[in-house]
Amino acid sequence: MTKRHSAKSKPQDPHREREAQKYENPIPSREFIMDVIKTSGCPMSFDELTRQLQLESDQCQALSRRVKAMTRDGQLVRNRRGGLCLVNKQDLIAGRVIGHADGFGFLKPDAGGEDLFLGPREMRKVWHGDRVVVQVSGYDRRGRLEGAVIEVLERAVQHLVGRLHTERGIVSLTPDNKRIAHQVLIQPDQLNQAKDDQVVVVEIIEHPHEWRQPIGRVTEILGDHMAPGMETDVAIRSHDIPVEWPQDVLDEIAGLEPEVPEAAKQDRKDIRHLPLVTIDGEDARDFDDAVHCKRTPKGWRLLVAIADVSAYVAPDSALDKEAYNRSTSVYFPDRVVPMLPEILSNGLCSLNPQVDRLCMVAELYFDAQGDMFRSRFYAGVMHSKARLTYDQVEAMLSGTDPASCEQYAELLPDLHELYALYQVLRAARAKRGTIDFDTHETRFQFDEHGKVAGIAPQVRHDAHRMIEECMLAANIAAARYLLRKKQPALYRIHERPGVEKLTDLAGFLRELGLELSGGLEPTAQDYADLMERTQHRLDFHVIQVVLLRSMMQAVYSSDNIGHFGLAFDAYAHFTSPIRRYPDLVVHRAIRHLLLGGKPKDFIYSAHDVAAMGDHCSSLERRADEASRDAADALKCEFMLDKVGNVFSGVISGVNAFGLFVELDDIYISGLIHVTALDKDYFHFDPVGHRLTGERTGKVYRLGDPIKVQLAAVNMDERKIDFLLAEGKRQKNAKKKKHGG
Repeated sequence: MTKRHSAKSKPQDPHREREAQKYENPIPSREFIMDVIKTSGCPMSFDELTRQLQLESDQCQALSRRVKAMTRDGQLVRNRRGGLCLVNKQDLIAGRVIGHADGFGFLKPDAGGEDLFLGPREMRKVWHGDRVVVQVSGYDRRGRLEGAVIEVLERAVQHLVGRLHTERGIVSLTPDNKRIAHQVLIQPDQLNQAKDDQVVVVEIIEHPHEWRQPIGRVTEILGDHMAPGMETDVAIRSHDIPVEWPQDVLDEIAGLEPEVPEAAKQDRKDIRHLPLVTIDGEDARDFDDAVHCKRTPKGWRLLVAIADVSAYVAPDSALDKEAYNRSTSVYFPDRVVPMLPEILSNGLCSLNPQVDRLCMVAELYFDAQGDMFRSRFYAGVMHSKARLTYDQVEAMLSGTDPASCEQYAELLPDLHELYALYQVLRAARAKRGTIDFDTHETRFQFDEHGKVAGIAPQVRHDAHRMIEECMLAANIAAARYLLRKKQPALYRIHERPGVEKLTDLAGFLRELGLELSGGLEPTAQDYADLMERTQHRLDFHVIQVVLLRSMMQAVYSSDNIGHFGLAFDAYAHFTSPIRRYPDLVVHRAIRHLLLGGKPKDFIYSAHDVAAMGDHCSSLERRADEASRDAADALKCEFMLDKVGNVFSGVISGVNAFGLFVELDDIYISGLIHVTALDKDYFHFDPVGHRLTGERTGKVYRLGDPIKVQLAAVNMDERKIDFLLAEGKRQKNAKKKKHGG
């Protein structure tokens, strides 16, 4: 029989019943442990804590594990003598480190609130991404709250990718990630045959310390600097993008055949007779969606058939776990890292032409004004009648491609109905006030050796927008259906801009004699109205850029708060389950309801869905950063042999240290440092987004056209430097141009 203490002498945990439901031999809750330490008024050793809690000997090990978990989660921290202290907002703050290329950083607190500045001395102890506990140490010279690192809770870096440098016999790695300012030392016996200037992967043996650089060893040689495809290889390793498929996934897909088995087609609505078609880019390989449109007495019926990934990826399977681990396909200029293996992404799941495929269908009905008055979902089996491209459809609709019009004569009437519906939906969206920014996208062109041969703008036309409008409609219908059924699911949400950004925006617009309606609570309609009023102004580009920068980032969430930018009360991603995990979650939620399931019986709890939203949002940002890093490196490579050339561009950013200039047509950006401007002292106006010369009065403002000369390209830092191309340089450039 275990020893018992009287109720009077033994402290009572108010959460003991909850703990008893979770554990056979419950230990004190986290809340109670923190309360006991707080009541003591001073740090407590582990032994003092166990005595205070009056635990049995067999509970001490479990308490030790809980204390370690609380330390890892930033609820407790050990002082230099091993005493347990509470982490609180007043003096100790837990959070994640955000590094800066110039050696300083910030702590983003777990509990929210103001970021803390971390000086270069503090950043010597940590990596970008580390979870740490810091102590508030005061304010720096700029009035920012400053912190000192007390303890590292979790190391974010175990491997790094970068380039080797040898100087005076000492080998070091310069990390590719510019948020990491450390140089990693490599011992000669840890080089693994790697040579100077090669790009390698290094495993961290010793982490950084205030008085010691980190030490690593080479585990993989990626190749020579600037070898074809190296930019993408580096981005993949730098951002830990999974590339290889685990063996259990390969075992799971080994039995899959290229065709859909007949048994899988049972208990589905057969729509193989309908002329569904896919419309995608020229180089697309996986086809998520197919469409079909017919006129009805009230308006139109639109079918949006989406690849039924949920039929092949079972929850909690090895394939599902890896898809969740990836969360999204990552698109690089020269390749794609898919979320699903190729046999599914380009095969069984892809809605390829002239083969049977399983699909989830959104059947949508619109009136003559473009209002969706009815929708339903069902599992179907379809047979795509054609794989069409955007350019092809655009030419067919305009009548400029007689050959395609003849080849697809049976499909052409339905395509014209789809275009008619698109025009109505587009008008309805404009009336509702959707924000439609005119952004530029480019495509890299590679030669036969895999090197960048050119950069061309991507042309968007009505065929692109037509399919986008169909996808938006299906996503809206999915969100409405899930909300109506009170089914836990992931929504795509976009919050209204924050007060600080709106205040800065108002100041900028005021200087131009403009105003954004709605004050600090604008609607998407207010943004759209302002863009419409200013679209013919010479400074429209700068106005659009500043409006775009005032916006928040869209994320995934279990709580629907609507989508500000699209002006939708509810919006979910349903149309791309091959390349986005949130779409697969939405498919599973809809399938659960179609099979008669209740929301409370769904395989995911509300807590599970909330965690999925955070996870998928985080990995979406990772994918964007990795793609951008690879693209930036390729842009630098493309500009290497153009030093000295003169280009036309537009000022795309203004800072105290200079001007960012985006070149026309190829949309590559670089910096004119403030010291390279006219011989003057320039004052920076952050509200007006401009630099003004003190002596000359010369003004450089966001959106101004400008001519620049390429001065230098730094491949390591992915930086492009420009000079002003004025006076003699500009005249010489003109003479050269006219002189042939």
